[in-house]
Amino acid sequence: MTIEDAAKHLRLGKTVLYTMAREGGIPARKAGKKWVFDREELDAWAKTKQPIEGFFKSLDFVIEGNQALRDPQREAYLRAYEFFASGKNKAIIQIPVGCGKSGLAAILPLGIAQGRLLVLAPNLTIKNTLYEAMDITNRQKCFWRKAGVLSDAQMSAGPLACTLDSGNITVAEKCHVVITNIQQLATNVEKWLRQFPTDFFGMIVIDEAHHSAAQSWKAVLERFPAAKVVHLTATPFRSDRQEIDGELVYRYPFRSAMLKGYIKRLKASYVAPSEINLTFKGDGGKTYTLEDVLKMKEELWFSRGIALSSECNKHIVDNSLQKLEELRLTGTKHQLIAVACSINHGKEIRSLYQSRGYKADVIHSNQDAGEQDIILQNLRNGTLDCVIQVQMLGEGFDHPKLSVAAIFRPFRTLTPYIQFVGRIMRVIVQNNPSHPDNVGHIVTHLGMNLDERLKEFKQFENDDQAFWDKVIGGEDPELPISARDGSARLMPEERGVVVTSEIVESLWEEDFNSLEDSHIIAEVRSKLEALGLDPNQAAEVVRKSRPSGVVRKKAAEPFAVQPQQEWEETKKRLYEKVSSNAKILLNNVNLQMSGTELPYKYMSLGLSGQNNFSCAVIMINREVKKLLGKERDQCSTAELQAAASKLDDLLKQLVRQIKKVQSDYEKQHQ
Repeated sequence: MTIEDAAKHLRLGKTVLYTMAREGGIPARKAGKKWVFDREELDAWAKTKQPIEGFFKSLDFVIEGNQALRDPQREAYLRAYEFFASGKNKAIIQIPVGCGKSGLAAILPLGIAQGRLLVLAPNLTIKNTLYEAMDITNRQKCFWRKAGVLSDAQMSAGPLACTLDSGNITVAEKCHVVITNIQQLATNVEKWLRQFPTDFFGMIVIDEAHHSAAQSWKAVLERFPAAKVVHLTATPFRSDRQEIDGELVYRYPFRSAMLKGYIKRLKASYVAPSEINLTFKGDGGKTYTLEDVLKMKEELWFSRGIALSSECNKHIVDNSLQKLEELRLTGTKHQLIAVACSINHGKEIRSLYQSRGYKADVIHSNQDAGEQDIILQNLRNGTLDCVIQVQMLGEGFDHPKLSVAAIFRPFRTLTPYIQFVGRIMRVIVQNNPSHPDNVGHIVTHLGMNLDERLKEFKQFENDDQAFWDKVIGGEDPELPISARDGSARLMPEERGVVVTSEIVESLWEEDFNSLEDSHIIAEVRSKLEALGLDPNQAAEVVRKSRPSGVVRKKAAEPFAVQPQQEWEETKKRLYEKVSSNAKILLNNVNLQMSGTELPYKYMSLGLSGQNNFSCAVIMINREVKKLLGKERDQCSTAELQAAASKLDDLLKQLVRQIKKVQSDYEKQHQ
């Protein structure tokens, strides 16, 4: 179009249009000395000039019949459209990890939102992923562009997205979408939340919505009472039994996601000891059978003891590595993620993997950002075989080559269990359910009772009403069964149970999907009816066509332990334990690490470190040297392990020593 045609089309003066084109305020191109305009681009630009309230409803978008969208994205949008058209205001949409929640969040406001969109994320990782999906300047990752939902012409002028990182509310006023993590918006109420008028947002989309019953999230929702609200989640319930406020309008089953190849096909494996020997403080050892383990695994003291046992951890390590090696036969360097009870426990597990020749590292929240970034870089570039996480790599972490999940801690509720398992759900080869690289394995110990979490998952998948009543509104799943009636039988041995040995000959394995799947039976029933056969035989047909629930396989042979690597790891663990025990020592005698009481105040101890922490390390190292009787480099692995095992007793001795010096000092200076 010429400038004259464009001026008539937009009902603007030619001079005004010329000035806007020259200043870049309107889409136009220079052809020689003349300005040329595109009708579609002008129409799209014109729509952005209308009041923000009508922007999303005025866009031309392609969702129905769009094959670039996944089934759950397309279907969830249509259910949400119908839901809000009926006049209702708070919806819950449940789709599994890896099925396109970021893309769904991007298309939800189209034709629905009356005003701006606010997208709330629980953490920075998810916030950044959502922003990439809705940044129209990101040609590779913008979802509207990638999926062909909006035309390039329309996106020349929006939707415009921003975060709150600029610290300036005028940026948000110019945008159609605001994406933020909940801490940024709700923690500093005066800076952000109260600056926004109550009608600033017409729609709020909450990702990982099982967090949204928390008070900080409620404060945001209460600030914008008229906004349409969509909760997106993989598990629409919370471990603290608070319900998400809304109506479940759409649910895409994990089974469907696996069958479509959106997520990996998962198998759960349990190390099953034929014999296990336990000792308790003050008692001799006793041998228990597999039948005993099946009875005791529901007890909290037992599952915790199993989780912290070096013997049990070794068997989880060997069997998880066996699964890793099986997956690597395809030529793809699959990787393993493990979860530990604590940082110290994570380091113990790291040493077990390292001594078997696998590169492993621990990532945890006490590390600074630089340390964490190096570990993640090593994971992503394939330097690491295994990463052990402690309260890290949660929601939103995306690395498809993680295909084995080794669990070294009990999970008492389904939500955190599913969230951790979600780390290995993302497929390597898209939309190909039969590809050998799209398989994931969960490996743990039968004694940690995690087969109960899988049973709960299957009940959740099959819409078992009794399960929903229990998890959402009834019993507290954090307690072991024996404690739910109020008469807890937590044994005193909980404080000192030790697994001295165990014999493992078998590995129990089952599909993550339900083998007695009501949905599959219903489909078979319909097919039998269509063929004129007895539909009541459907359940039997399904049972015969699939293996029994639990398959018992031979456990992995112990992986070879490299003597040099084991010695180096044992020496490293001794140094790490000395450092961690130094902190515990100072805590027990009420001294700060950066203080100087030990070197300059309690002179009778004869310490010359720079601060309390360095002195505490010196004290413990002195005692370790006495135990060893020689330098550490001259000690065997067994001698180093023996010294490390005695650190707890040394700690008590040193606490008494310092407390006596503290007492003597106080008496002298009264």
